[in-house]
This record gives sequence, C-alpha cells and structure tokens, in this order.
Amino acid sequence: MNIPEDCRYSSDHEWIRSDGDGRFRIGITDYAQDALGDVVFVELPEIGLKAKANESICEVESTKSVSDIYAPMSGTVVEVNSDLADAPDRLNSDPYGEGWICMIEADSASDVDSLLDAAAYQELTEG
Repeated sequence: MNIPEDCRYSSDHEWIRSDGDGRFRIGITDYAQDALGDVVFVELPEIGLKAKANESICEVESTKSVSDIYAPMSGTVVEVNSDLADAPDRLNSDPYGEGWICMIEADSASDVDSLLDAAAYQELTEG
C-alpha cells in the first residue's frame, strides 16, 4: 500500500498535503480507494464551502457503496478537481496525484499537527 511521507492522514482515510500559503490539497488514501472499489462518481464540494474538521464535504460513489469524504481540517474550499467529473476513476488510479479532490485554505495551519504521519497511518491500517 502506498503511504507517501509528505502527507498527513485522518483516521477516516483522507490525506492532506500542504501546497504552501496555508492551502492544503485533500484526497482519499490508497487504502480507502482499494476498500471502495471502482469509483464511478464524485460529488465535489462547492468552492467557498466552509469546511469543518471531521465533517462531510462531499461524496464518492463506487460500485460497492456511497461514502462521505470528511474534511481533515477546518477551512474554506478554494479549488476543486473538476477533472474528476469526467474521470472519477483517477481516485483509484492515482489517489495522491491526479485523483485529489479539493484544496482548502486552512483556518489554522497548525490543525495539520493533529493528523497522523505516514508511520502512524500505516499502523492504523495494519491494526
């Protein structure tokens, strides 16, 4: 399983990576995409949405189920990956690259400190 060192992780299997200037890119982990199966639809969050940590910001539909995606930190959605509308399978094929979901401008960049590092996330998924 792929767990990049430059990301932080939520226990709900979302990842977050700093893009600088208090902005963070968000997606689902390799573990999550594997558990979901083939992703067929992504309901993206609205730009301007005031996201609260651990609350649902959008949904992902797969051949197995519909799953909420939770914000790993509080902030405002400033960008979404509109390419997922035509290619939702990017969540499966490249979850840490072209399969990102949205970008949040954090209310407090220090919120990232409460998330799991790669080693702790690996422990979580193996436990």
